[in-house]
Amino acid sequence: MVGLPGVEDLKPAELSGGMKKRVGLARALAMDPEFVLYDEPTTGLDPIMADAINQLIIELRNKLSITSIAVTHDITSAYKIADRIALLHQGEIVFEGTPEQTKSSADPVVKQFVTCSAEGPIKPEVTDGDS
Repeated sequence: MVGLPGVEDLKPAELSGGMKKRVGLARALAMDPEFVLYDEPTTGLDPIMADAINQLIIELRNKLSITSIAVTHDITSAYKIADRIALLHQGEIVFEGTPEQTKSSADPVVKQFVTCSAEGPIKPEVTDGDS
Protein backbone atom coordinates (compact mmCIF):
# COMPACT_ATOMS: atom_id res chain seq x y z
CA MET A 1 0.00 0.00 0.00
CA VAL A 2 2.91 2.40 0.64
CA GLY A 3 5.08 1.20 -2.24
CA LEU A 4 7.74 -0.93 -0.55
CA PRO A 5 7.72 -4.31 -2.32
CA GLY A 6 10.67 -6.61 -1.64
CA VAL A 7 12.23 -4.69 1.25
CA GLU A 8 10.96 -6.77 4.15
CA ASP A 9 14.39 -8.31 4.80
CA LEU A 10 16.30 -5.01 4.85
CA LYS A 11 17.62 -3.63 8.11
CA PRO A 12 16.62 -0.08 9.14
CA ALA A 13 20.13 1.23 8.30
CA GLU A 14 19.70 -0.08 4.74
CA LEU A 15 16.57 1.97 4.07
CA SER A 16 16.69 5.28 2.21
CA GLY A 17 15.07 8.41 3.62
CA GLY A 18 12.01 7.90 1.43
CA MET A 19 11.73 4.26 2.48
CA LYS A 20 11.89 5.24 6.16
CA LYS A 21 9.08 7.76 5.64
CA ARG A 22 6.99 5.04 3.96
CA VAL A 23 7.66 2.55 6.77
CA GLY A 24 6.51 5.14 9.32
CA LEU A 25 3.37 5.74 7.31
CA ALA A 26 2.70 1.98 7.04
CA ARG A 27 2.98 1.72 10.85
CA ALA A 28 0.46 4.53 11.27
CA LEU A 29 -1.94 3.01 8.74
CA ALA A 30 -1.82 -0.38 10.48
CA MET A 31 -3.94 1.17 13.23
CA ASP A 32 -6.73 1.96 10.70
CA PRO A 33 -6.87 5.65 11.64
CA GLU A 34 -9.57 8.15 10.72
CA PHE A 35 -6.89 10.78 10.23
CA VAL A 36 -3.11 10.91 9.82
CA LEU A 37 -0.94 13.75 11.08
CA TYR A 38 2.19 14.34 8.99
CA ASP A 39 5.02 16.32 10.55
CA GLU A 40 7.24 17.72 7.78
CA PRO A 41 6.64 14.72 5.49
CA THR A 42 9.09 15.86 2.79
CA THR A 43 11.95 17.18 4.95
CA GLY A 44 15.31 15.71 4.01
CA LEU A 45 14.10 14.30 0.70
CA ASP A 46 15.24 15.22 -2.79
CA PRO A 47 12.56 16.92 -4.95
CA ILE A 48 11.65 13.72 -6.81
CA MET A 49 11.16 11.65 -3.65
CA ALA A 50 9.35 14.57 -2.00
CA ASP A 51 6.87 14.60 -4.86
CA ALA A 52 6.48 10.82 -4.62
CA ILE A 53 5.63 11.16 -0.90
CA ASN A 54 3.16 13.95 -1.69
CA GLN A 55 1.51 11.74 -4.31
CA LEU A 56 1.36 8.86 -1.81
CA ILE A 57 -0.36 11.12 0.73
CA ILE A 58 -2.97 12.04 -1.89
CA GLU A 59 -3.49 8.42 -2.99
CA LEU A 60 -3.90 7.16 0.58
CA ARG A 61 -6.31 9.97 1.43
CA ASN A 62 -8.44 9.06 -1.58
CA LYS A 63 -8.24 5.25 -1.22
CA LEU A 64 -8.78 5.09 2.52
CA SER A 65 -11.04 8.13 2.96
CA ILE A 66 -8.85 9.45 5.76
CA THR A 67 -8.28 13.03 6.76
CA SER A 68 -4.67 14.11 6.34
CA ILE A 69 -3.20 16.96 8.36
CA ALA A 70 0.29 18.05 7.35
CA VAL A 71 2.51 20.43 9.27
CA THR A 72 5.06 21.75 6.80
CA HIS A 73 7.04 24.77 5.78
CA ASP A 74 7.33 23.33 2.24
CA ILE A 75 4.88 25.50 0.31
CA THR A 76 5.22 23.34 -2.84
CA SER A 77 4.15 20.30 -0.85
CA ALA A 78 1.32 22.20 0.85
CA TYR A 79 -0.04 23.37 -2.50
CA LYS A 80 0.06 19.83 -3.89
CA ILE A 81 -1.61 17.96 -1.01
CA ALA A 82 -3.86 20.55 0.65
CA ASP A 83 -7.51 21.38 0.23
CA ARG A 84 -7.17 23.97 3.02
CA ILE A 85 -4.14 25.80 4.40
CA ALA A 86 -3.71 27.47 7.77
CA LEU A 87 -0.68 29.69 8.26
CA LEU A 88 0.73 30.12 11.76
CA HIS A 89 2.77 33.18 12.67
CA GLN A 90 4.01 33.85 16.19
CA GLY A 91 1.77 31.10 17.57
CA GLU A 92 -1.46 32.34 15.99
CA ILE A 93 -3.36 31.35 12.87
CA VAL A 94 -3.08 34.43 10.65
CA PHE A 95 -4.67 32.88 7.56
CA GLU A 96 -6.98 29.98 6.73
CA GLY A 97 -8.28 29.18 3.28
CA THR A 98 -7.70 27.35 0.03
CA PRO A 99 -4.32 27.17 -1.68
CA GLU A 100 -5.65 29.57 -4.31
CA GLN A 101 -6.67 32.04 -1.61
CA THR A 102 -3.13 32.00 -0.19
CA LYS A 103 -1.77 32.93 -3.62
CA SER A 104 -4.06 35.94 -3.88
CA SER A 105 -3.91 37.08 -0.25
CA ALA A 106 -3.08 40.74 0.35
CA ASP A 107 -1.78 39.97 3.85
CA PRO A 108 1.95 40.81 3.88
CA VAL A 109 2.84 37.85 6.13
CA VAL A 110 1.03 35.40 3.85
CA LYS A 111 2.56 37.00 0.74
CA GLN A 112 6.06 36.76 2.18
CA PHE A 113 5.66 33.12 3.11
CA VAL A 114 4.13 31.93 -0.17
CA THR A 115 6.70 33.81 -2.24
CA CYS A 116 9.54 32.45 -0.07
CA SER A 117 10.97 35.94 0.36
CA ALA A 118 13.39 37.15 3.03
CA GLU A 119 11.92 40.63 2.53
CA GLY A 120 8.76 41.45 4.47
CA PRO A 121 7.33 41.68 7.96
CA ILE A 122 8.82 38.33 9.05
CA LYS A 123 12.47 38.99 9.85
CA PRO A 124 14.90 36.08 9.57
CA GLU A 125 16.65 35.38 12.85
CA VAL A 126 20.41 35.52 12.52
CA THR A 127 22.52 33.79 15.14
CA ASP A 128 26.28 33.62 15.62
CA GLY A 129 26.30 30.19 13.94
CA ASP A 130 24.78 31.64 10.74
CA SER A 131 27.75 33.83 9.85
